[in-house]
Amino acid sequence: MYLVFGTIAAALFLFAWGGLRHDLVALLCLLFLSLLGIIPGDEAFFGFANPAVISVAAILIVSQGLRSSGFVELIGSRLQELKAGLALQVALLSSLVCFLSAFMNNIGALAIIMPVAMQLARKQGRPASSILMPLAFASLLGGMTTLIGTPPNMIISSYRARAGGAPFGLFDFSPVGLSLAILGLLFISLIGWRLMPKRHGDQEEGEGFKAGLYLAELRVREASPLEGKTLHELRQVEELKLTVLSILPHDAKPAKAGLADRMPGIFKRLRRAVLNARKLAEPKGDERLRAGDILVVESDPEHLKELVARNTVELAGDGAKERLKNGSSGDTIIEAVVLPDSPLIKRSVSSLALRDRYGLSLLAHSRQGSRIIKRIDTVTIEAGDLLLLKGGPAELMDERILGIGCLPLGARSLGPRDHRRAFLALGIFLAAALLVMTGLVPVQLAFTLAAAAMVMLKVLPIKDMYKSVDWPIIVLLGAMLSVGAALESSGGAAAISGLLLKSSGVLQPWMLLGLLTGLTMLLSAVINNAATVVLMAPIGISLAQGLGASIDPFLMAIAVGASSSFLTPIAHQSNVLVMGPGGYRFADYLRLGAPLSLLIVGSAIPLILLFWPL
Repeated sequence: MYLVFGTIAAALFLFAWGGLRHDLVALLCLLFLSLLGIIPGDEAFFGFANPAVISVAAILIVSQGLRSSGFVELIGSRLQELKAGLALQVALLSSLVCFLSAFMNNIGALAIIMPVAMQLARKQGRPASSILMPLAFASLLGGMTTLIGTPPNMIISSYRARAGGAPFGLFDFSPVGLSLAILGLLFISLIGWRLMPKRHGDQEEGEGFKAGLYLAELRVREASPLEGKTLHELRQVEELKLTVLSILPHDAKPAKAGLADRMPGIFKRLRRAVLNARKLAEPKGDERLRAGDILVVESDPEHLKELVARNTVELAGDGAKERLKNGSSGDTIIEAVVLPDSPLIKRSVSSLALRDRYGLSLLAHSRQGSRIIKRIDTVTIEAGDLLLLKGGPAELMDERILGIGCLPLGARSLGPRDHRRAFLALGIFLAAALLVMTGLVPVQLAFTLAAAAMVMLKVLPIKDMYKSVDWPIIVLLGAMLSVGAALESSGGAAAISGLLLKSSGVLQPWMLLGLLTGLTMLLSAVINNAATVVLMAPIGISLAQGLGASIDPFLMAIAVGASSSFLTPIAHQSNVLVMGPGGYRFADYLRLGAPLSLLIVGSAIPLILLFWPL
């Protein structure tokens, strides 16, 4: 039992640290406990056969089919010309995201509506920070309303089945979840959005960082009006709305190749890591610019394009190899945000070869909350970063950007190419839902059939079927379910619930429900909510059995807590996705997240006891 506790404690530390991917941490825990013999070797991978794991994979494929068919985009396209006040916009867009999240992947629903919200904000001159975090939280609220709305609900259902009951039905979560979602949406629409910071790209945001600014490299052109000027003189030129972070002289000699460069393997990688970590030197105020010098600057994307159009400078992205030709035909520049599952994450631009592999050039980079004074090609990309990308014709840019795991934030054609394909996808989804609702087919089988039908009927291209599965989540779930089983079999869950039962003389059962919900919510603020449920569900079941009560209200309390990941940007992928485009800081999430969390916990307990009595 103590070995299991130690392993879980180490996992929690590694989850919160973030230095290793969650799926790798879970897999290491599984292997460690298996090698110790705590998890029998022939049962180590039983977690991957759990119905919840199969259901999550199938629903991710079906969700991608709905998106690829254009059905969800058809809904989003109706909102592009929405003319309403900010409060009404927040209410409508948040409600739509909440509804979609009840039936498809949360981050997928958010990714559809987020570009629409940003376009509306730009058209009306409003900061995107007022609306994006409410949308992210609405996607979490929607997930708690149905069995398929979020992976934690499906895991909770599998634990109920293992405890001897029937799995939860498709809408068994709705009485509590829908009530909480409505309360949450009302709070967000009437009060919550007013708590958001109002950040435009031209407003100073402490320590010299401005929201919405990009790190870019600009090469001074021949006969440019900047040639011969010092940095002091540049600061007095009003039309130059940029901050020069460093100057790279055009005649700077590259470092000579050393022994490490001629040696393969780890020595070369170590040297590259050291060079990439170096920050550029601060420029001197009396340093004069010459043609060919490269300026590392911060500026907004529109002003960068304006400077290039005036032939003052040229963008020097992709390590200064790719020049932006003024007026070049067919080239399109689009802003994009890095999705949490992007293959770009934790990699530098120099190692990606974007131009050769994807036909894209990185022109500028932005990360909210920190100033990065480095060459663009040495910056390590993180989830939520904003990229200014240049590629081919506009009609190809969306596909190329989505291909690298990013979400285009510029104007997009949201209407489906074929309405019949869109409604065919909806019909397949509704048929699967009907099979689950009537109890004819279990959820994992119904949505696997739906996924197969979407591929066979060419609603979803077969090449996109496996791409749509979030494999790190599948590995995390499969591994952690086995670790959770070890927590039960070792007596760890009973020991923790025993400590809670000792307080039952002081705390009423409803107080224990509130404590369980709060602990789950706090844990989900620092680790993946699916992993949180795997650890908390055995404890909740053991606690209910110790009290002689039904396990259902305790499982519902854990489900609500796991879906209420409002307190930090790392609590959920939806929170990460809006951080860069919204210009949010870590502490901003507490502005809306803390009161919303208190509202959810305070309302959840009476609702749970009303619909799921002890």
